[in-house]
Amino acid sequence: MNASRFLTSMFALCLGLAGAAHAAQVGVAVAANFTAPMQKIAQQFEQDTGHKAVLSFGSSGKMYAQIKNGAPFQVFLSADDETPARLEKEGLTQATSRFTYATGRLALWSKQPGLVDAQGEVLRKASFERLALADPKLAPYGAAAIETLTGMGLLQALTPRFVQGESIAQAYQFVASGNAALGFVALSQVMVDGKVSEGSAWVVPANMHAPLRQDAVVLATGRDNPAAQALVAYLKGDKARAIIKGYGYVF
Repeated sequence: MNASRFLTSMFALCLGLAGAAHAAQVGVAVAANFTAPMQKIAQQFEQDTGHKAVLSFGSSGKMYAQIKNGAPFQVFLSADDETPARLEKEGLTQATSRFTYATGRLALWSKQPGLVDAQGEVLRKASFERLALADPKLAPYGAAAIETLTGMGLLQALTPRFVQGESIAQAYQFVASGNAALGFVALSQVMVDGKVSEGSAWVVPANMHAPLRQDAVVLATGRDNPAAQALVAYLKGDKARAIIKGYGYVF
């Protein structure tokens, strides 16, 4: 190795060591509907910045309770905009850090091809035994499902067929495992690269329920954490937004 190549290699090594020295870790509470995109974003985030995001998934209501009880999170990605605002009022966030990172879409989905039609009329035919959805008290997507059924005038008739999951992830599992023929899920759970990957689905029109604005916030515990600050900035960037859009979210 000549002197020039040696010096170049040493310089690159020093840069790598410097980056590693400044790399940090951030604990992130993530709404269940955002599991797949966040796993991809975290991987890309670590590759691009050296910081590591440690992810925990669950319903927004459950995450709120864990944060209130001192769970070791520094960033919270909620499935709504109300829960982060509540934490903000309670003094548990970094001031002015709250922002909408995505707006979600609700879908009625079945693993069975052809069961769910493009207008959701299968709900009126009621040719199924169980309808899965997330607990509306804990999960905004469950509340959106209730709002949709109420608007269709079907809530009372279909309530006896409900099988409720604690989170939208559990509602999805009920359908994916065959324990329910169909269910209300997040579009992101059944969409890959802009297409529903399996079965049949009705994408519920956005005007049938309140907007599923999903807010992120840096928690007070993440105020001085460089990885927390870097992750929030990364979520606003083009790479993260491209991943988010691929799962059916809008901005």
